[in-house]
Amino acid sequence: MYKSYSMELAGRTLTVDIGRVAAQANGAAFMHYGDTVVLSTATASDKPRDGIDFFPLSVEYEEKLYSVGKIPGGFNKREGKASENAVLTSRVIDRPMRPLFPKDYRNDVTLNNLVMSVDPDCSPELTAMLGSAIATAISDIPFDGPCATTQVGLVDGEFVFNPTADQKAVSDMQLTVASTREKVIMIEAGANEVPEDRMLEAIFAAHEVNQQVIQFINGIVAECGKEKHEYISCAVPEELFEAIKEIVPPEEMEKAVFTDEKQVREENIKKISEQLEEAFAEQEEWLPLIGDALYQYQKKTVRKMILKDHKRPDGRAIDQIRPLAAEIDLLPRTHGSAMFTRGQTQICTVTTLAPLSDAQRIDGLDEAETSKRYMHHYNFPSYSVGETKPSRGPGRREIGHGALAERALVPVLPSEAEFPYAIRTVSETFESNGSTSQASICASSMSLMAAGVPIKKAVAGISAGLVTGDSDEDYIVLTDIQGLEDFFGDMDFKVAGTHEGITAIQMDIKIHGLTRPIIEEAIQRTKAARTYILDEIMAKAIAEPRKEVGKYAPKIVQIQIDPQKIGDVVGQRGKTINAIIEQTDVKIDITDDGAVSVCGTDADKMAEAVRLIQIIVTDFEEGQILEGKVISIKEFGAFIEFAPGKEGMVHISKISKERIRQVEDVLTLGDKVKVVCIGKDKMGRMSFSIKDVK
Repeated sequence: MYKSYSMELAGRTLTVDIGRVAAQANGAAFMHYGDTVVLSTATASDKPRDGIDFFPLSVEYEEKLYSVGKIPGGFNKREGKASENAVLTSRVIDRPMRPLFPKDYRNDVTLNNLVMSVDPDCSPELTAMLGSAIATAISDIPFDGPCATTQVGLVDGEFVFNPTADQKAVSDMQLTVASTREKVIMIEAGANEVPEDRMLEAIFAAHEVNQQVIQFINGIVAECGKEKHEYISCAVPEELFEAIKEIVPPEEMEKAVFTDEKQVREENIKKISEQLEEAFAEQEEWLPLIGDALYQYQKKTVRKMILKDHKRPDGRAIDQIRPLAAEIDLLPRTHGSAMFTRGQTQICTVTTLAPLSDAQRIDGLDEAETSKRYMHHYNFPSYSVGETKPSRGPGRREIGHGALAERALVPVLPSEAEFPYAIRTVSETFESNGSTSQASICASSMSLMAAGVPIKKAVAGISAGLVTGDSDEDYIVLTDIQGLEDFFGDMDFKVAGTHEGITAIQMDIKIHGLTRPIIEEAIQRTKAARTYILDEIMAKAIAEPRKEVGKYAPKIVQIQIDPQKIGDVVGQRGKTINAIIEQTDVKIDITDDGAVSVCGTDADKMAEAVRLIQIIVTDFEEGQILEGKVISIKEFGAFIEFAPGKEGMVHISKISKERIRQVEDVLTLGDKVKVVCIGKDKMGRMSFSIKDVK
């Protein structure tokens, strides 16, 4: 039966149609927010997938260009692989919902979001987030929801919920908060150095809005929700745990996992695994479960030691950062490079500068953003964790980490007017043992300064972890988590920023939400750690941006011309500008407002290109002296080219102070000559003279 439900959300109507379309999915919500339309569906397999020890959740966000009245570019004329925005949106939907499914559930689940119509003032990403939560909540798939999501902007010092396109353009913050009935379950933010207390205020203001949405969803579930289906639990039997403890006592497991060397710990666990496989070789029903059981045993051991004894695997104090190191100029021929090391996490970031024409073009649903001049790419090769596998290009994790670092650094970048370059930073993971994304922010900040990019302030990032007990008050927050604490802990709370405030947040958790005290402590811990890294480590490697770009970086000179003269510089079919480029070996970019950027590595050639452009756009004046080349000889005189497409004529009587019979007596094609403008002739054309040059 088709039912429709509506509520007012941030001044616009949110409508959910249930039973109207996609009836064969386990759950389907046809979402309307303003004129934005998204079909969100949730489907699950009947049986668990064999041979896996994780929950196989897949989240898709499909951007259809018909939703904004576009036909895809290229030869194929249909949508290809998911855009970066689609990948990031899928991750933001996944992160709050994954913890709400049963931990022992192994059935395949797919959450699909089809963007069918886009209203620029009603975010399709937000609509899809809500749609996924509703579709899953009303389905028969086991799910401890619902959850809701709100976006927050900061415009003129005031919070704006689910901001419009115009509000986003001037907002000092782009915050996304997901909540359950009681707690915050996901935070994602980019901000212009927003102070910690203001960010906290925004997070919990969004949490309050989420409660209204959850109440709305609960009403839908009460009328349309299906009974949750039974499933085969894949939990490890308690009797297997007890049998393992007989073979490997808790004190032996503690000794195996508590070391600051990742390789040593892995070797210890490998030996225990071999010991257990040998012990259970005859018990076929338990043998396939040993891997998962050993993982759970390690997890319980680490969590108990941290929570009860305040003892971390590598022996650090709860608020202690691992050993740090920073250096610049590793790579002599690149435009800028820096390496940041934190324990067994090591990142090298390389900066490349280019003219603005090399900015990335974006063919997406957001009309406001068609290109971006700053690109951050993050790579995570298998050798960084001592593994071997072929490289297949960046996955969703790599794209997400790159976007997080990019978001953290954008607020401190100079404007195009201040620094007319396209900028690319690439973070190469040399070694990984926790929080490489935050290390890449530190390395990128130093690399940009080493390249001579005049960033406003240095940015550093750090991650906090969490281990919880049986109650909301029983928890411990960890500063600078390593891989083991991330795997076995409950939270990865990444915060990047300057001394003045936060520029990016990404919070992932594995439990059903965080209380305000936990979030407050995590933000306070990351603030203290960030300050230490900025002052004691990064500033000692490079304290401020270099005054000039490096020897091998392209140089850019900017001039301003009358926008009405752009056509003269470009010429018919680009003939004029291409002639200048060929003649001077530079790159030239011209914006619609007449800003001209000349990019090259040879200062003399760049100066020549600027001179030619200025000649082209300057009207001739009487008395003006110019230098040009003879390009044509006629009976009545010679034509002189001062710049590509800019010519003048010298009458035969103005070539020499002596009387000449023909032009060829004095001039030949290709001669370079100086001329003076002597005003207009009888037909109103500008005339030039060689003989009157003083």
